[in-house]
Amino acid sequence: MDNSFLDRSFHIRWSQLTADKVVAAVEQALTGAEQALDRIVQQAPAAADFSSTFLALEAATDLLNETWGKVSHLVSVADAPALREAHNAMLAKVSAFQARIPLNEPLWIRLKSAAAQPSAKELSGEHRRFLEETVADFIQQGADLSSDKKTRLEALQSELAQLTQKYSENVLDATNAWELLVNDEARLRGLPAHAKEAARQNALKKGHGTDASPVWRFTLQGPSQEPVMLYAEDAELRRQLWQAAIAVGSQPAHDNRDLVKRILTLRQEKASLLGNAHFADLVLARRMAGSGRKALDFIEDLYGRVRDAFQRECLELEQFKAEITQATAARLAPWEVSFWAEKLRRTRYDFDEEQLRPYFSVTGVLAGMFEITRRVFGITVVELPAGRVEVWHPEVKFYEVHDSAGRHIGSFYADWRPRESKRGGAWMNYLITGGPQSDGSRAPHLGLICGNLTPPSADKPALLTHREVETIFHEFGHLLHHLFGEVAIKSLNGVNVAWDFVELPSQIMENWCWEREGLDLFARHYATGERIPAVLFDRMTAAKNFRSAVATMRQLTFARMDLELHVNPAPYLTGDLSAGLRQLLQRYQVPTEPPASTAENRFTHVFADPVGYAAGYYSYKWAEVLEADVFTRFQREGIFNSDVGGEFIAKVLSRGNSANPMDLFVDFMGRPPDLQPLLTRAGLG
Repeated sequence: MDNSFLDRSFHIRWSQLTADKVVAAVEQALTGAEQALDRIVQQAPAAADFSSTFLALEAATDLLNETWGKVSHLVSVADAPALREAHNAMLAKVSAFQARIPLNEPLWIRLKSAAAQPSAKELSGEHRRFLEETVADFIQQGADLSSDKKTRLEALQSELAQLTQKYSENVLDATNAWELLVNDEARLRGLPAHAKEAARQNALKKGHGTDASPVWRFTLQGPSQEPVMLYAEDAELRRQLWQAAIAVGSQPAHDNRDLVKRILTLRQEKASLLGNAHFADLVLARRMAGSGRKALDFIEDLYGRVRDAFQRECLELEQFKAEITQATAARLAPWEVSFWAEKLRRTRYDFDEEQLRPYFSVTGVLAGMFEITRRVFGITVVELPAGRVEVWHPEVKFYEVHDSAGRHIGSFYADWRPRESKRGGAWMNYLITGGPQSDGSRAPHLGLICGNLTPPSADKPALLTHREVETIFHEFGHLLHHLFGEVAIKSLNGVNVAWDFVELPSQIMENWCWEREGLDLFARHYATGERIPAVLFDRMTAAKNFRSAVATMRQLTFARMDLELHVNPAPYLTGDLSAGLRQLLQRYQVPTEPPASTAENRFTHVFADPVGYAAGYYSYKWAEVLEADVFTRFQREGIFNSDVGGEFIAKVLSRGNSANPMDLFVDFMGRPPDLQPLLTRAGLG
């Protein structure tokens, strides 16, 4: 291959994936995909069968998907002007091509003809599932629309792709554009030593201060911002970071406010074109929830179950601050809530989250997680030495994964540190889907996990918070879903499942971060090698459900906002959208003065993708119900029980979307999901 983006080698040559090659590679992949589609429609409809249509369609976009996946990934982890320009130049073309596939009338005719063949009626297993899912997908994406409506739908899809990409860029650029330089060390009182040192080193890298006259630089990246909000005694310092954070996406040059309204307008128009009352019904029709109404009912039901505890926790914090400050109880400012909550937790449980950090070196956490998954799932994870395989940044590690039979089931990259060229948050993605091949062999999968975790300091390794540990386990759970995939049809493999089911394999992994037996495999003091002392573990677990109603309500706030905007967008498309949301969410949010902000202008889960988590943020709590229930089997039969782990692989992780997700759940648990384990675990019922 003379263009490395088109090279399908398992070990990707990242150094060769340069911005100047993007346009030519994507153009070539698009041309190949178009030609493959043309070959399908050139056959007579009566001669069309499952292999020459459905399976041919699956293969038609394979190279394009891999090529575009590399481009999109690089924009996420190594954003630069030339790369962004090349990506955006092709985004509209790729989006338009993808949108045209279900609108291709000759193709649709041949698919329907093939589906009606007697041989198609005899299909079973994943082939039957693939036929049914493809037909449903074509109908859902507009295959039966009139020609003028198809033309409009194509335009909608293309514009949504461009608008959501711009939204994502605005959030990244606004986050990177802000900094706060502190010259007075007294303002940093209460801040953990590691956070102070990280801020000093950050300033030095940017040319601020010296060893003799230090300056401390704070940014809106999580590892910089979060310690300030939790620990800084200086309320003005906390207020400055809070105001900067809530302003992301709503200031000139990086303003997403009009984009949000336009995205909502286009999503509603798309839903209407396709015969749905609203966008939520469109995207949820084939998910577990089934409709916007059912998702809303789920959120409202959970709200009712935690409301009283939530109100008690809010009042309790106001009274605690009043007692400490010897003042009248009143509402806290938004930048006070985390600070005073942390003080209350330390007072009640004699527990400080920072006490755990020395036990969570990133290398130790990874090694322990790999040992846990060896015991539970029978896999061996080995890091390849630096230089053996190319990576996109020197901080990135590469691993190979083998199962208990010694098979190479897949490999993955891990990229954990924040960089200005890298988008925020944590995520998993896949680059190559292997699995069963037509010749009877099995090809390995290739994936990646990324995050923005606490980096190492000058004299200490990267030491993580417990929440960051959970993040690593969470993303690795998504990765296992991909790597264990045994579905021959790529679009049904791994994480390509209903969005409200996809978080089950990721969220269940977090449970091992709370079990003593699990922690003992990786929680070792970075300097002494000691395990977490029993007294600290007891305090940690005692504090586990501290303000759990507030934490639950925070997730419900995001889910309710998301569903409201996609079930009932009209009232929010004129005037002050944020003010309307504040009124709607008042009962969900911690009461503060001034009122807490809404997140729609920086809510990348919902607005940085044409669909993404739009109308689907409820999935986190939905899947949490599933995983809390599933983990009860491990608790009953042993958290390292390899028989249960093997069954989870066989009945859930390996199956992808080859069957209805509820059927997979019932096959593993022997019954439908139960909400009670989630409430019990959270101390809420």
